[in-house]
Amino acid sequence: MHRRHGRVKRRPLRRAGAATSAVLATTLLLAPAQAQATESSCQDLNIPVQLLGLVPETVHGRLCTPPGGAETVQVLVPGATYNSAYWDPALTPEIRSFRLAMNQAGYATFTLDRLGSGASSRPPSALLTAFTQADVVHQVIQAIRRGEAGSRFGKVILGGHSLGSAITVLEAGTYHDVDGVLVTGLAHHINPPGALIVLGSFIPVALDPATSQRGLDPTYLTTRPGTRYPAFHAPGPDIPEVVAYDEATKDVVAPGELLDAAALATILPYTWQITAPTLVVVGGGDAGLCGPLATDCTSSAGLLASEAPYYSTAARLRTYVLPGYGHSINYAPNAPDYHQAVAQWAADMGFSQ
Repeated sequence: MHRRHGRVKRRPLRRAGAATSAVLATTLLLAPAQAQATESSCQDLNIPVQLLGLVPETVHGRLCTPPGGAETVQVLVPGATYNSAYWDPALTPEIRSFRLAMNQAGYATFTLDRLGSGASSRPPSALLTAFTQADVVHQVIQAIRRGEAGSRFGKVILGGHSLGSAITVLEAGTYHDVDGVLVTGLAHHINPPGALIVLGSFIPVALDPATSQRGLDPTYLTTRPGTRYPAFHAPGPDIPEVVAYDEATKDVVAPGELLDAAALATILPYTWQITAPTLVVVGGGDAGLCGPLATDCTSSAGLLASEAPYYSTAARLRTYVLPGYGHSINYAPNAPDYHQAVAQWAADMGFSQ
C-alpha cells in the first residue's frame, strides 16, 4: 500500500474550548511555571498521512525534547473523547502531566491527536476504526524515525490510554516498528456494570453544547455533560477543578473506533502479536476493567497474573496498578507514582540515554 509523506508543517496548537473561568485562570497561572520547570524544547507539528492509503489527512502533535536531547521518544495516543491534552494537562502539570514527567526523566515525547480529534484533520467518522487509526500512527512513527519531526531518535516507545491503548496494540502487533509498548487503561477482562457507565455517557456531538458548534460529522460521539467523573475518575476524589478541566478539554470519538478496538484488542488476544517489551498500567478502581470476575486490579502482581496469558514471552510483560483511582489515571493525585513506574520500566528496558 503506497503512502505519501510530505514536509512536516508547523502551526500553533488549537486548544480545546473554554473552561469555566476558574479553570481558565488556573491554567493561565500554571502554564508559565510548567514551561520554566521543564526547560524542554517543544514544537507543534502537522504530519501528512494517508487514511486507507488514499485520503490525505493530517495528524497534529507536539514534540517536546528535554535539554540536551534524548535517545528515545515516546509517541502517545489518547483515548476516546480525549485528545493530546490528556498527556499534558495544564492543570497542576507538576502532578498530572505525563509529558512533563517523561521529559524530566530524559525522554522526548510526541503527544498526538487521533484523526477526528484535537487539531488533527476530521474525516467522516465512517472512515475511522481502531485499525485505520493504527495505520495512521504507523505512518507517524515512520515519519519520526526518518527525522521529519526535526530530530532523529534511536528508539521509539508507543504508548496509549484506553482506546489509544487498543490502537497501540494494533500498531505494535501489526507493524513491529517500535522498541517498547505502554498500555494504560486497557485489559482483557471487562467488568460489564462499570463498562456500561462509560458507554451510557456517550451521546452524538450535536446533542452537546461544547461540540455542536464545531461543524463535525454528526455521527461522531462525545460524552454527556456531567458524566466525566463517574465515567473516568471515580472512585478517585471528586475534585471540581479537575472534573471541570476534563469536561472543558473533552473531545470526540468515531463509533467504528470503539467497535474494532473491543473486538481485536480486548476480546481477541491481538496482544500476542506484540514482540517488544510491554508495560500495562491500570487504575486500581477502574470500574470498567476491575472486579472479582474481571481484571485483578488489587495489586501489580494480581494484574500480571490476569494479563500474562495474553502476551508472548517476547513482550517481557510488566504491570503496575495505581491504587485508588479510576480510568483516567493521569488525573490522579498520586499520578507521579505511576509516572515514576513508567520511567523506571523504560530505564530497566534500556531506553534511557
